[in-house]
Amino acid sequence: QVRLVESGGGLVQAGGSLRLSCAASRSIFAINVMGWYRQAPGKQRELVAGVTSGGSTNYADSVKGRFTISKDNAKNAVYLQMNSLKPEDTAVYYCNVKGGSTLHRSYDYWGQGTQVTVSS
Repeated sequence: QVRLVESGGGLVQAGGSLRLSCAASRSIFAINVMGWYRQAPGKQRELVAGVTSGGSTNYADSVKGRFTISKDNAKNAVYLQMNSLKPEDTAVYYCNVKGGSTLHRSYDYWGQGTQVTVSS
């Protein structure tokens, strides 16, 4: 069983920055997409940013220009650089890895979540 371990969350003032990291407990094969989701109290979980195996990225409109997703294939790791943070970015952030191929059963792994709190 693969575990995704997140780190880097915390409390920051509005306008500040945080960098989230997510690393897999062991090698993962046939990754299709790695991403970050978030869930604020009383709201549904939403996609923040994703990066495909080919390096294509996509972002939620609310974070475009402020957040940057990146990955390290050798480490099976994904990162989220968050700049110009706003109070509305406050949420639990979850790492996600999806994959599968003709040789590997499809999978959908989630991290345990890391709290990001932005004070005004």
